[in-house]
Amino acid sequence: MSGHGTPIPMTSHRAAPLSGVAEVPGDKSISHRSLILGAMAIGETKISGLLEGDDVLDTAKAMQAFGAEVVNHGGGNWSVFGVGVGGFAEPDQVIDCGNSGTGVRLIMGCMATSPITVTFTGDSSLNGRPMARVTDPLALFGAKTVGRKGGRLPMTIVGAAEPTPVRYVVPVPSAQVKSAVLLAGLNAPGQTVVIEKEATRDHSERMLAGFGAEITVADTEEGREITLTGQPELKPQVIAVPRDPSSAAFPVCAALITPGSDVLVPGIGLNPTRAGLFYTLQDMGADLTFENMREEGGEPVADLRAKYSSAMKGIAVPPDRAASMIDEYPVLSVVASFATGKTMMAGVKELRVKESDRIDAMARGLRANGVTVEEGEDWWSVEGLGPDGVPGGGTCESFLDHRIAMSFMVMGMGAQNPVTVDDGSPITTSFPIFEPLMTGLGAKLSQD
Repeated sequence: MSGHGTPIPMTSHRAAPLSGVAEVPGDKSISHRSLILGAMAIGETKISGLLEGDDVLDTAKAMQAFGAEVVNHGGGNWSVFGVGVGGFAEPDQVIDCGNSGTGVRLIMGCMATSPITVTFTGDSSLNGRPMARVTDPLALFGAKTVGRKGGRLPMTIVGAAEPTPVRYVVPVPSAQVKSAVLLAGLNAPGQTVVIEKEATRDHSERMLAGFGAEITVADTEEGREITLTGQPELKPQVIAVPRDPSSAAFPVCAALITPGSDVLVPGIGLNPTRAGLFYTLQDMGADLTFENMREEGGEPVADLRAKYSSAMKGIAVPPDRAASMIDEYPVLSVVASFATGKTMMAGVKELRVKESDRIDAMARGLRANGVTVEEGEDWWSVEGLGPDGVPGGGTCESFLDHRIAMSFMVMGMGAQNPVTVDDGSPITTSFPIFEPLMTGLGAKLSQD
């Protein structure tokens, strides 16, 4: 499947018990950052377990366009021969980031303080998403931007020839904005400071420290303050990418709502800034356990065991948990529809500006399958119908959003009637083996 080609309708049918081991792909966030920081180091960075989805492959192509040598050895093993901080060459072509908001925003950051001019574009979904949240702070470094109305792609950025370090308070919780500013700060003299009022995923901070950057994190009255000293010489690393918790969410949630299921999902990254979904599911009464807790590559990791859970209750998800599970709310809303009682999700305005307006997309699809949903600008609620209570039978729009498509495929596994999405092709952007992995567990998926 391809997120850039002909739409591929997909249908998910009620499944027999799901069982087995679900070996999900590498973490998307860490995969992007491994390639980018590898390109900004001097020497060879070796990466294993890289997610080879469309989003990450587009980032690999971009790093090649900037002059780094990127080698695919097969089986998720890659090498990046970096050009050093400030060593990026000006690309001779437009940088196409496909569907990836993470990719384009991080790449904008890493080039904004080099004296090069770069034009960015993407697919129709990415070209409709706002970029001002990144380009505004990059302008403080001295970068100049020309884009479409509303700060949208295609967009050209002229990097700062003489960048100045900045002190920036992130206005909304966003790891992408924070990371873009930190990456820009690498090639600015002095100290760049980023302050976030709510902690977001901290992969950038961890990886920058691992590559040898001087970076400190402190809790202050203003919030979480990250200070980066610019113009370091980054040292190449050997990186083992943990498996993606956002991808793990789908087999885990499918097991919870499909009668008789017992699924093991090994080697999942449990970075505290990413694991909010799993704690929320436990709060709802899910039979979900962490086994073999360990640390790999500086990240906490565990094997997740998920079993069918008929006694789940709706809850009010703590709003301060939103940043740690922002990508998982769509599939959480599916689980909520199989719980008893109302699940309230608040403080989630960020969902409105993802690959799609995810609150609107999920509300439409859930209603099409017999579920009652209420929504506001930064909240929504799902009225659970209990185990085996979701009628299904609806057709949902995916809106070129991989997580919307996969969430409704999960719904179909436990619903009374099949659930269809109009286009499952975007799934390859983050989870290229979703279909064979799920059918290997016992799911019944078909391409129409």
